[in-house]
Amino acid sequence: MRTKYLYMNTIGCQMNVYDSDQIARCLKSLHYEMTPSLERADLIIVNTCAIRKKAEQKVFSFLGRLAGLKRKRPDLIIAVGGCVAQQEGAKILQRLPHLDLVFGTHAIDRLPDAVQTIAAKKCRIVDIQMADQIKEPDFIANGCDGKHVTRFVTIMQGCDNYCTYCVVPYVRGRESSRRPENIIQEIRQFVDSGVREVTLLGQNVNSYGKKENLCTFVELLRRINDIESLLRIRFTTSHPKDLSPELILAFNDLDKLCHHIHLPIQSGSNRVLKMMNRKYTREIYLEKIEKLRNICPRIAVTTDIIVGFPGETRTDFEKTLELMRTVEFDGLFAFQYSDRPNAAAVGLPGRISEQEKKERLQEVLDLQDYFTTRKNKALKGSIQTVLVEGLSKKQNRVNYSDKSHRLQWTGRTSTNKIVNFFESDGVDGGDKIMMGRLVDVKISKAFSHSLWGKTDSKEPTDVGLRGEKSYVT
Repeated sequence: MRTKYLYMNTIGCQMNVYDSDQIARCLKSLHYEMTPSLERADLIIVNTCAIRKKAEQKVFSFLGRLAGLKRKRPDLIIAVGGCVAQQEGAKILQRLPHLDLVFGTHAIDRLPDAVQTIAAKKCRIVDIQMADQIKEPDFIANGCDGKHVTRFVTIMQGCDNYCTYCVVPYVRGRESSRRPENIIQEIRQFVDSGVREVTLLGQNVNSYGKKENLCTFVELLRRINDIESLLRIRFTTSHPKDLSPELILAFNDLDKLCHHIHLPIQSGSNRVLKMMNRKYTREIYLEKIEKLRNICPRIAVTTDIIVGFPGETRTDFEKTLELMRTVEFDGLFAFQYSDRPNAAAVGLPGRISEQEKKERLQEVLDLQDYFTTRKNKALKGSIQTVLVEGLSKKQNRVNYSDKSHRLQWTGRTSTNKIVNFFESDGVDGGDKIMMGRLVDVKISKAFSHSLWGKTDSKEPTDVGLRGEKSYVT
């Protein structure tokens, strides 16, 4: 068979990124190779997100622009997958006559058959059938390309919590965990190809394995921690109600577990949290933050916040700002509430105007910018251990005053802070194998969302937890 080309547009969360990788891998059996060119593609797939209205609008905007391309090339196959596909099903075909395939979140393994059928019969297909148990892909072994330092690994999907604003249980299904031996196998294959950091994904990783009587999440972390040549482990997302004492202790006990946790609070008001069906209070949340910081004093905490939830008063919103001032998050993702199909909050009274939601969102972002900038500036002069992920976005070569040329690299600290840096002891770092190495970088500049420095060859005077170092000049 001739080589065919696949163009992939991934919209949404890290799990969508992982799913897109799986899609690309399984289509290799049909001789599809990735291309960055829409015009060259034989198959275009949009992997979608339905968690926010804005993401859904982005999907339909992109798909609409493909109509002209389909008219020029009738044999081009256009497909939409992911959460919007699962949510809308056949309605998308009615809305977009040039679309050939709609496949849901549980249909990735069936994708090659669907593509072959469409190519042979010139038909249109909708496949949004959901399974009770997550299916292990049989194409894991083909997923190692040797080009990545970090990788996402989905360990479970779906959710049983039914937060009133959330569509996940309806588009991803109920909670279902992968078997630990398959997760370990996939990570080992990644590590063999050069991956040095993995991020474990799930809507609520804290409840991993409970329904299936598998190992606990902490036991899984321990097994991953023992994988030779793996340097770092991250995970997302944790539900505060299920954050166990054992997982908190893991931040001290497991040497490869990064000192960062994403722990969504959503609101600082107990009244709003109850309406959201979050099953914890602000007091419980703050107590768990205190325990995390007692066990791991340098841990970075990030969160999610929704503003303008139906019925959220100004007093409720002030409690969110108050909680932010108490915790002093390292970063956050903040969103304006928007109705999602099937979610219970659609029927709640007390609607907040779009203007008010916009103003509240800006208040949250401004306050968080203050804390993020302050925390970053506090790291000036310190030495941070960075896992090198590749060249920085500026990348390319930068001219120094002495006319030497150096490459600018990028990576992250254990606390998930982005660091861009030059090597301090060479004219041309491009000849060195930097990717995948842990290097010590002395921080000389701090910005709102990143740090900048140079590699440091001196021994640190104070070594903190797992490579978090401070250097005293």
